[in-house]
Amino acid sequence: MNRLLQDLRYALRQLRKSPGFTITAVITLALGIGANAAIFTLVQGILLKSLPVSDPKQLYRIGDTDDCCVNGGFVGDNGDFDIYSYDLYLHLKSSAPEFEQLAAMQAGRNIYSVRRGNSTSKALVGEYVSGNYFTTLGVGPYLGRTLLESDDTPAANATAVLSYQAWQSEFAGDPSIVGSTITIQAHPFSVIGVAPRGFFGDRITDNPPALWLPLSTEPLVSGPGAILHHPDSNWLYPIGRVRPGTVIVPLQQKLSAALRQWLTTRPAYTDNGGSAEIPKQHVTIVPGGGGIQSLQQETGTGLKMLMILSTVVLLIACANIANLLLARATARRTEITIRMALGSGRSRLIRQIFTESVLLSCIGGLAGLAVAYAGSHLILTLAFPDAKNLPIEASPSPMVLGFAFLISLITGLLFGTAPAWLSSHAQPAEALRGSNRSTSDRSSLPQKTLVVFQAALSLVLLVGAVLMTKSLTNLEHQDFGIATTNRYVLHLDPSGAGYTIDRLPALYREMESRFSALPGISGVGLALYSPLEGDNWGECVIQQGHPAPRPGERCGSTWDRVNAGYLKTIGVPMVRGREFTEQDTASSQPVAIVNQTFVNRFYPNQDPVGKHFGIDFVPYSGSWEIVGVFKDFKMNNPREKVRPVYLRPLTQQLTAYKEPGMIGGEVQSMFIDSIVLRFDRPQEDVESIVRKTLAAIDPNLTVIDLRSLDAQVAGNFNQDRLIARLTTLFGVLALILASVGLYGVTSYFVARRTGEIGIRMALGATRPGVVSLVLRSVLVQIGMGLALGIPSALAAGYFMKSQLYGVSSYDPIALTAATILLALCAITAGFIPARRAASIEPMKALRIE
Repeated sequence: MNRLLQDLRYALRQLRKSPGFTITAVITLALGIGANAAIFTLVQGILLKSLPVSDPKQLYRIGDTDDCCVNGGFVGDNGDFDIYSYDLYLHLKSSAPEFEQLAAMQAGRNIYSVRRGNSTSKALVGEYVSGNYFTTLGVGPYLGRTLLESDDTPAANATAVLSYQAWQSEFAGDPSIVGSTITIQAHPFSVIGVAPRGFFGDRITDNPPALWLPLSTEPLVSGPGAILHHPDSNWLYPIGRVRPGTVIVPLQQKLSAALRQWLTTRPAYTDNGGSAEIPKQHVTIVPGGGGIQSLQQETGTGLKMLMILSTVVLLIACANIANLLLARATARRTEITIRMALGSGRSRLIRQIFTESVLLSCIGGLAGLAVAYAGSHLILTLAFPDAKNLPIEASPSPMVLGFAFLISLITGLLFGTAPAWLSSHAQPAEALRGSNRSTSDRSSLPQKTLVVFQAALSLVLLVGAVLMTKSLTNLEHQDFGIATTNRYVLHLDPSGAGYTIDRLPALYREMESRFSALPGISGVGLALYSPLEGDNWGECVIQQGHPAPRPGERCGSTWDRVNAGYLKTIGVPMVRGREFTEQDTASSQPVAIVNQTFVNRFYPNQDPVGKHFGIDFVPYSGSWEIVGVFKDFKMNNPREKVRPVYLRPLTQQLTAYKEPGMIGGEVQSMFIDSIVLRFDRPQEDVESIVRKTLAAIDPNLTVIDLRSLDAQVAGNFNQDRLIARLTTLFGVLALILASVGLYGVTSYFVARRTGEIGIRMALGATRPGVVSLVLRSVLVQIGMGLALGIPSALAAGYFMKSQLYGVSSYDPIALTAATILLALCAITAGFIPARRAASIEPMKALRIE
């Protein structure tokens, strides 16, 4: 122990004697280890996190992808069912006694207007779940009780369970909330309990539910738009606990057969050639301990790519540390040989060098933990800027911290081996000879090899950074087809304020009148949903006179409801015909306007104006007359091509439908979600103006969200922006580390050959010749690095192509720019010691010997 303490004190003195070396090594390790720990925190919180429930390994989900939120008909080409109607869920539940319990939960999420007493209403996220939801997950209450199967019946009172976070933030942690009545969408609900702290539901999301409602209350809340008892409306995910000893593959086959048997009883799946598709339909049973994998599937590829990039940065940092330690060991060779000549044992010297290396790595590891804490918070803020109650820990877990510190220890032990080996082979007689007389030094070969390795990896990261930056630029600056300047989007919920469909026309007229009267307003657009907000309503289009589409036939089209003048408000021009007018009333001919892609898909080489079409069923194929064609613009996913889109006026409701699902969808579509406000100049206090105006219309109307249209569009690229910024950060970091490594090796080269350079200059060598001598070595190392890095960068681009938009994975501009940047930094890093070598005075250089 005394010797260990002596070694530690000596190591600290040595590190203090070389502050430049120590600071450089610590910062290098801190950045490499901290970046990895921050990324692994995000990976653990999203990709590796289990639900906070009892025995999550026993949970299995029927379905393996994120199909959201309400679908009808067959899904995809492979027949993999992942989302189910309530009737189909009950059928699967009764067909699978292998499940101890099988629960169902809503595929999407709703935002509800919630009020307690006379307080101001709040916009809270809610989720419909089956009565056995909490018992299936093995989650008990924090207060009161959770839902029971008896709560999920038509005769039961309307009940709700609050999340712990919502109880604290929205109801001030008041224990009397249990047993009290709150209104949800203007309907009374009894709060029966509060879920435990840390429980965020059945999936990881940036905005988890604030409350859970029984499935049986969906008709109460949704009214005529309810879908609970529509057997062909798929909107539920099933998850359950299997009995011990259950073999999953036979259970999967059994449920697939039950699915196919049920589909044969439904005309929606058997008509128009659908019977031929039923044999393809099947279910996939997957582990459900991680919950519904929505966020994992959305972010998985990007996170894995960041994990690889951060690992590359760590490798470059380790190579830099190895270089620094090798250079330091070589510079201390004289000291070591003198100590050995005075009687120091080899084992003691090796132990001291290892102690110094491990101490250095521990200091760097501790600094890396600080970087990890700061980096984790920064990354989560960038990844989820609008998150509320994010169920992902921003701080690294003990496992991540332990892993990071272990890496730092391994780094110290691994890269302390080479200096220890050099020391163990030192000869005391060397101390009696001049140490700098040799014109060559074999110990520099490993250092140069490491520089080549660093340069190759740096080029890979730089190319990735340029590719991701170009991709993000293409995404953000593409032609969306809409104008966003001086436009704001207000999200609201008339249904939550108690409005019924007969009161909507008067409300919409009042909104148009009030907002249009505001100073600076030049357009007011009311819509079921606004462009690029993440929502999308779609139906199968049937042209009048055409037969019903067969399964697999492309008939889908996005659609929306808007007021007259909406397209002008968002800056979309008409290319033929007319937009909606005040003459399009409830008693006039039902009309629609369509985009150019709609025309190309359904009316190629035809004039669509005056043509009729409908949706889903042939008897409705003459429902709407096309009165205009508008220019294409992106409604939903900005990464995809423009889809066919048709718009209908808010003033017309089709009453010819006979099917409950069609009637419900028509009624629900009459309730707007957004208002786009167009100002003729920048505004200072939009939020205050909008809130006052909405309160003047009706104090019960709640502002769910208010942001500029620019911000709404930009929100589609949060993950792309995060990946591009981190890739750029890693690329710059790798470039700096590689430049520092090259500078260190070149400086060491100059220091070791000072005597040789002095002799050369004494014999007539010119300063440019000396600079050229040093830079030749630099260029050789960089050239070898580029030779290795270019093929590696091309391969990396191929694996990144799924994350790119409008950029080839073999982009020559990215490769050329990264190569030039790396070469310039390398030449600069090499030129500084080369210039120093050229300024050596021959006599001073010879005196060193």
